[in-house]
Amino acid sequence: MIKIVLDCLGGDGGTAATAGGALLALDRDPDLSLVLVGDEPEIKSVLSARPGIARRTETVHAPDVITGDDKPTDAIRLKKDSSLIKSISLLRSDDSLAGLVSTGATGAIVACATLRLGRVRGIRRPAFCPILPNMKGGIVGICDSGANMEVTPEMLLQYAVMGSMYLETVFGIDSPRAALLNVGTEEEKGDDLHREAFALLRSCPYVNFTGNMEGRELLSGRYDLAVCDGFSGNVMIKTVEGTALQLMKKIKKDIYSRGIYKFGALFMKRMFAEEKEFMNYQNYGGSVMLGIEKTVVKGHGSGDASAVARCIEQAYTMEKNAYAPKLAEVIEKIEAGAVTG
Repeated sequence: MIKIVLDCLGGDGGTAATAGGALLALDRDPDLSLVLVGDEPEIKSVLSARPGIARRTETVHAPDVITGDDKPTDAIRLKKDSSLIKSISLLRSDDSLAGLVSTGATGAIVACATLRLGRVRGIRRPAFCPILPNMKGGIVGICDSGANMEVTPEMLLQYAVMGSMYLETVFGIDSPRAALLNVGTEEEKGDDLHREAFALLRSCPYVNFTGNMEGRELLSGRYDLAVCDGFSGNVMIKTVEGTALQLMKKIKKDIYSRGIYKFGALFMKRMFAEEKEFMNYQNYGGSVMLGIEKTVVKGHGSGDASAVARCIEQAYTMEKNAYAPKLAEVIEKIEAGAVTG
């Protein structure tokens, strides 16, 4: 039985979304159990809809919430009764707990997980790795997408290793094609940081490195993993998501601007629905925090029950396939100099 902690507060959907997602995930995976942390009466109210499945749950009362307005370091120190702090404390103290899923404040999750849970042996800094759909029907990961604003070449190498192993472990992508985000595809492009990282990635046998990539190629389907610093990755992913949303709004506005367009849209209604579903980020799970000793998945704050269930499945699959121990082995070989031999 794989047991995961679910922080039920912090997201826009509140307990209804998180506890509802818990029921969906429990229904799909019979060897999964959950510890739900948050407003206990609210949690039990949602779970009462499925008493049979709810037998595989425990609840912990923690009514306080860390919001995006709270400074992470202050929140960790002052909000000890918050659902996030209690969730991570449980994860740290109980060896039977495999991971955490939370839709709460990103800064607090990063700070608390790093300080309280610790990193996989040899990992310099943990990184976020969200998933987006590509134009060929597959997916692409972005590592890092916001955990670290400043990096070293060695950190970028580790991001490539962590992201590649994640795509193999959770999504079954064999030998993921990893590329370094840069201002051009030529080897000599970029600053010293990126040229040094390029050399490290090219010589690493644990990464299927395909060279530099430009941001406009992110969704092309040519790559499975974009390797970058957290600043660039965060800007890139938000730009892509924002462009997709604005484009859908413009198409909708244009359709309603003329009668003939509205008439034509009737014949394309199904296609528009499919495209909307394709671009819905809630279908692709959360952003996994790679490099932490225990699995941590950060879900979208606006995620519904289905999105939360997908986040739980990500954590479940990572634990089932022993992601962290395998990562520690590879990092140890790289640190020992096995990259060149």
